[in-house]
Amino acid sequence: MEDVLSVRTSTALVITHNSEDVVEGCLTALAEFAPSFEVVVVDNGSSDRTVGLARRNGATVISNSDNRGFAGAVNQAFSCTHTETVLLLNPDTWVSTPLTALVEACRIHGLAAGQLTDQQGVPQAGFSIRRFPTAANLILELFGVNRLWRRNPWNRQYRYLDRDLNQEGPVEQPAGAFLMIRRDVWQTLAGFDEDFWPIWFEDVDFCYRAAKAGYTAQYLASAKAKHLGGQSIKKLDSSVRELYWYVSLIEYAAKHFGPSTYRGVCLAAVLSIFPRMILGMIRERGLRPLGSYCRILNFAGRRLVFRQHRVGRGTHT
Repeated sequence: MEDVLSVRTSTALVITHNSEDVVEGCLTALAEFAPSFEVVVVDNGSSDRTVGLARRNGATVISNSDNRGFAGAVNQAFSCTHTETVLLLNPDTWVSTPLTALVEACRIHGLAAGQLTDQQGVPQAGFSIRRFPTAANLILELFGVNRLWRRNPWNRQYRYLDRDLNQEGPVEQPAGAFLMIRRDVWQTLAGFDEDFWPIWFEDVDFCYRAAKAGYTAQYLASAKAKHLGGQSIKKLDSSVRELYWYVSLIEYAAKHFGPSTYRGVCLAAVLSIFPRMILGMIRERGLRPLGSYCRILNFAGRRLVFRQHRVGRGTHT
């Protein structure tokens, strides 16, 4: 494949999958606020008009015949580009300010992220930036406690709800929806871990490994983007979403927690499946979710007993 970059110093990288509803808005905003950026769209096997719309809006398009996942598509684009800095941008994320300061911060620190807002410009607290998850954080997520009691002390700490989102400075884990990475950092870390397939926790894992390698992610509230949120994910069946989320969460725990802590997360995953399954069947008024939750139970149960570091795509799909 020919290199898609030659002269530009920054790339905006948009990973798409059936994103026809939002991709034009994303690319239009980039043309307005980051006209010097080369724009690359990696499409993961869309069956809608995403690829045609991206090409019509001037992006360089890498079109995959299947879904390589977010991590795989990021690595694919990094491998065939040469710019010093690369901005990861979700297709439902539309930049709303110039990005010069973001580029400079990324050059200095290795990673930099801006502020995500809703359509009215209100900062998206709890999503824009987070701390690295502890086992307690993940267990509370599994049981839905953080949704029911959002201001609990563990969730306040995890989601930076104790921080003014207009305060710039270092953060642990910015959202991968609006994250700029210096090329040498990606090279040092050997890219994103493609075992987080197709979505979830690949950005958390990357930022955690970057921190361990001595890099600091810099948060700039002055660089803003409007984030619609989960447009491609919403098109997935709810039971499939649950499966992908559980698998990636357990993979993160296996990779970064000690044996006893990891098994505590796995046990919580097993126990949390039952109330989620009951709620799913009530919500859909039938037994359809049962099959997917049984798959999740089988996976989580096996990982509880037989710890594995790598799950691979074929193990859970």
